[in-house]
Amino acid sequence: MAGEMSQQAVSTRVLTVPNALSALRLVAVPLFLWAILTRRDALALVLLMASGLTDYLDGKIARAYGLESRLGQLLDPVADRLYIASTLLGLAWRDILPWWVVVVLFAREAFAGAVVLVAKRHGWVGLPVHFAGKAATFNLLYAFPFLLLADGDGTAARIAQPIGWGFAWWGIALYWLSGVIYAVQLRRLLAAGRVPA
Repeated sequence: MAGEMSQQAVSTRVLTVPNALSALRLVAVPLFLWAILTRRDALALVLLMASGLTDYLDGKIARAYGLESRLGQLLDPVADRLYIASTLLGLAWRDILPWWVVVVLFAREAFAGAVVLVAKRHGWVGLPVHFAGKAATFNLLYAFPFLLLADGDGTAARIAQPIGWGFAWWGIALYWLSGVIYAVQLRRLLAAGRVPA
């Protein structure tokens, strides 16, 4: 959810480095999905790692150089969610990930979507971004390459499996925690009778 309540101004600029990184991540989603479904695992791994790196860099650059923009606030979470959704479906389709993980994470998305709808009905465009949501995305985007690498034989696969599942469990827990935090934030705002600026 975009930090509409944040006091820091955001620009309407489109052509910025962070926006370019988010857009690049977004257009790479179909290529990644094709790579994972056709078992081109080396390419899928490279794209996943590049996604994690650009996700980190676009936010870091935007904050460091005052390049936060409304387009970036839209592109970044959309790219994250598309990567997470396509990776979940691809890994589950290949039996690398159990389907219950897909159900749990998609259920959280539905829950967060309901919170957003309630917020919009009361005039809030978004709620402040918090650490749990960022940490959840970080953990999930790092879990997927390790889980993909674990789908094989040999020492690398054996090492990657517990690391991947460690990131995955933290990601799942934090993803749900972030959804609950958003709901609690909204409830407090509504209880206090706060009106959007």
